[in-house]
Parts: sequence; structure tokens; C-alpha cells
Amino acid sequence: MPRLISTPLLLLTLSGCAGQAVRADAAPARESAATAPAPQEARAQQDTPTVDAGAAAVTPPATSVTQPPASAAPPPVATAPAVTSDAAVEAAETDFDAIYGQTDAAGNGAATPAVFDPWEPMNRRIHAFNLAVDRALMRPLAHAYTAALPAPVRTGISNVFDNLGTPVTFVNLLLQGRPGEAAETLGRFLVNTTIGIGGLFDPAGKKLKMHRHSADLGRTFARWGWRESRYLELPFFGPSTLRDAFGKAGDYPLSPLNHIEQDRTRVGLQALQAVDLRAGLLSLDTLRASAPDDYTLTRDAWLARRRYLIDNDRKHADEGVDALPPYLMDAPAVPETPEPAQQP
Repeated sequence: MPRLISTPLLLLTLSGCAGQAVRADAAPARESAATAPAPQEARAQQDTPTVDAGAAAVTPPATSVTQPPASAAPPPVATAPAVTSDAAVEAAETDFDAIYGQTDAAGNGAATPAVFDPWEPMNRRIHAFNLAVDRALMRPLAHAYTAALPAPVRTGISNVFDNLGTPVTFVNLLLQGRPGEAAETLGRFLVNTTIGIGGLFDPAGKKLKMHRHSADLGRTFARWGWRESRYLELPFFGPSTLRDAFGKAGDYPLSPLNHIEQDRTRVGLQALQAVDLRAGLLSLDTLRASAPDDYTLTRDAWLARRRYLIDNDRKHADEGVDALPPYLMDAPAVPETPEPAQQP
């Protein structure tokens, strides 16, 4: 009996001294937890390669494998920069969403309203027609207009047409329940018509600091509850919605320009107003030319701006020319010309 017990023990000891791997399968989990190897034994097992269960070849000696010294510790993993980078990216995304309306400043979800364009095939055909008219007629006239007239003259012409549109703004401000802004608009009209020589100059804004407000019947409909409407592009008039198309028809009798009896004078002034408006949009031609889809760019930009104006009407926050957001109103800084160095 002692011989039977000592023989397996002797074989087990010899196999461990020879440095060979005698196990092909891993031990069960509970046996590994119960009999955890010592640190030196664990390093010895790591230094010894193992053989797959299906392999029938003899395991190569452990001395053929070169391992780093056991005392060498792996370099520490730096996790702080990754956390900081993730936090910066998350903050940047939150700021982007807050600016463009996908979430609010606190990060709460507030999805941007989807574009309601069920008449897109028809709208695209009308847009192609308007684009052809613009390339053949309006854009060349706008370039000739800017080349023939200096900037101060063009500014005066724009001021005149803006002043002629004051009755439309005044009536719609009253319809929106904004008597304070309506009174300020009426005061601007009286000052600029008299002192400003028919609106050619803007003393009400520059000297008296009276805000220029804008309003139309389409935005009044939105103020009354018709907030969203299907997109509709009109021939010659460009981007609109079904709501704003009805608004244009309602605003037509309020414009003094449309009550001029002489057809030649009325049509000539309307054509000049259209060319002046197109000249103000020449700076966008490069952006539109680089866009993969001019229709989508025009539609989405117009709807986003329209929603911004309607939201300002609801908040009574219309205090700037065209009511653009502050980050769009900031003009690029003009580099200062260095003064010549004085000679000693």
C-alpha cells in the first residue's frame, strides 16, 4: 500500500520539476478559487505555454520562450485625459444643440420641428423655375445695380422701401396685441418721413434710438395659433408656407406702394425694390453654389429663420433689424491699418 501511494506522488513531483504543462483542460471555477496559486506559481504558469485540448503534440520546453523579467510592472494606464476629452465633447455637443434648437441649454431634449413639405415634387419644379429666372435676370441686374450705385445710395434706397412698409408692420403689431411696439413703429415712420426725407435717412434709429420692428400677417396668424404650416414655394416670390401665402394676400392692400395709380411708376418701383432685395442677398450666392442641394438649403434656412421670428413675436423680443440672432448679427472684425513708423 505505501508503494501504491508513493508512486503517483513521485510522478506528479517529477512532472512539475520538468517544467512541462500536463493539463489540457482548465480546472473548474470553484477549484481555482479554492486553490489559488501563490504569486511565484502564477508567474511560472504564465511563463509556461499551454497546449490546446485537440493538439496531440508535445509542449515545447519553457526555456524556449523569452519572457520579460517578473519584476517589471506594466505601465500605468492614464484614464484622466480620456475622461476630460469625453466631458469636453459632451459640453461642445450641448452648446451646439442649444444654439441650433435640438436641445435647450440644460441639455433637455427639445427636438427641432420636422420640415412639413408634402408638396416637395411641385415645390422643386417651382424652385427650378425661380432659379432659372434668377440666373437669367435677377442676378445680373443685382450685380449691375451694385456696380452702378455706391453703397450709401443703395442704403438710402433700402431705407425708403423699408419706410414704405411701415403701415404693414404697424397694423400687424396692433393685431398681435403689441401696442408699445406699434407706437414706436408709428413714431419711426413720422420721424423718418419728415426729417429723414421720405425715409431716405434713418434719424429715428441713429439719433433717437428707436427700434425697427418687423411684422406681417403670416406671423400674426402664427401669433393667433397657426404655428406650423406646410412649405410652399411661390413663383417669382420664392420660399413661403401656405399660412404665409394667405398673409401676403392680406398684406397687399396695406402697402402704400401698391396704391400708386400710374402703372409705369408702380411697376418700376416694385422692380427696383426686387432688385434692391436681390442685391442684399448676393453674399449668399457662394454658399448656395457649394450646397449639394440648393432647394433643401433654401427651404430649411428660410423655415428656421421664420420660426425664429415667430418665436420672437411670442416673446415680444423683436428689437433688431431683421431680428437675427446675436451671433449672426456680429460683423467680422475689420483689421486696423497700422500707422507708419515715425522717422527720428
